[in-house]
Amino acid sequence: MARNVLGTNLQVCGLSPLTGFTRNGCCDTGPEDLGSHTVCVQVTDEFLAFSKSQGNDLSTPRPEYAFDGLQAGDRWCVCATRWLEASEAGFAPPVILEASHEKCLALVSLADLKYHELR
Repeated sequence: MARNVLGTNLQVCGLSPLTGFTRNGCCDTGPEDLGSHTVCVQVTDEFLAFSKSQGNDLSTPRPEYAFDGLQAGDRWCVCATRWLEASEAGFAPPVILEASHEKCLALVSLADLKYHELR
């Protein structure tokens, strides 16, 4: 069983829209996940705009990938490096610790994740 950043069993991040690198609702990862989609967040308009400005448009529907686009309030597994970039720029979306994979701790500190924890 995969573990979260708190050392307990990884919880589901989001089922609607269906998230995760493998689209199983969890921020699971593996060797093929080069982006490390391991941080579970609740996206905000500010984060979506920041991500788009960095070349990753998460809000525009992409039917060819069965992707309806994200809206503020949706939960999504984001790349640990993108979350860190957003945090450093002041646009970090709130984090769901129980659903964030422990592998993200190789790139992001637990203290930073806890600071941005969804309450």
